[in-house]
Amino acid sequence: MSQASALPRQHHVQCLSPSGLHRIAYTEWGDAANPRVLVCVHGLTRSSRDFDRLAAALSDTYRVVCPDVVGRGLSSWLVDPRGYGVAQYVADMVTLIARTGVESVDWFGTSMGGLIGMALAGLPDAPIGRMVLNDVGPHIEPAALARIGDYVGRDERFPSLQAGIDRAAQLAASFGPLTADDWREINTPLLHEADGEWRMRYDPRIGEPFKSITPELSAQGEQFMWRSLAAFKGPVLVVRGEHSDLLSRETVAKMVAAGHDVSSVEIPGVGHAPAFLDAGQITVAQRFLCASHAEAS
Repeated sequence: MSQASALPRQHHVQCLSPSGLHRIAYTEWGDAANPRVLVCVHGLTRSSRDFDRLAAALSDTYRVVCPDVVGRGLSSWLVDPRGYGVAQYVADMVTLIARTGVESVDWFGTSMGGLIGMALAGLPDAPIGRMVLNDVGPHIEPAALARIGDYVGRDERFPSLQAGIDRAAQLAASFGPLTADDWREINTPLLHEADGEWRMRYDPRIGEPFKSITPELSAQGEQFMWRSLAAFKGPVLVVRGEHSDLLSRETVAKMVAAGHDVSSVEIPGVGHAPAFLDAGQITVAQRFLCASHAEAS
């Protein structure tokens, strides 16, 4: 690979919602002509740049495409916040995959990104080959939903970049024992300065649909995800953080039993969700994802 292709490239693609057009920003790593594409999708309030180290490590095998989900990062905000949900996110990912020019991609989804992947993978003729679900499954523990609901959508302001980095680190403390440099690396892209203050780079209205979910809607969504997982024929690796409050061991066991080709691994010493910044965690992803490359060779 050339030195230029090893560097990240920033692009965008135009997508459609019922309320109009919006732009999805994405970072691309690796050879732009490589037909082997890996799509990495982040969690609820995170960004595409969470995957910089993972993408760099996999860029010899894959063209790695890391989008900012609509309403986050460098992507547009929706006109109508009621659109912030899995159906819109899946539609945007279909458009993004079409932009890559390939028929099938592999998928790495953390938390919300895993839910988007499951929903897409369960559709007929889905363009997903193999999939990593990072600390998420069809059933989400109520305690985790309550924890997330307590902070999502808050329009917090910070006097400095470092204060914002520290707040984002506090919210993501269960990622594991990361260093100050680690937190600075993954949290700086979450923030932007406006009028002398620092703010999170996401639409606070993403919390509106999240907080309007009723027990009935939650149950319907869970059943949909179980059906999607069961319908997907490709290999799935479920990654769980040892101390995760979102994905239980019981749910992991049920996923392994419900899917066609589902395996699991537990990452010690972390909660929701493993950050995939250290070499050991990255190796877990490499072994599973690059198995498809070895088989094809």
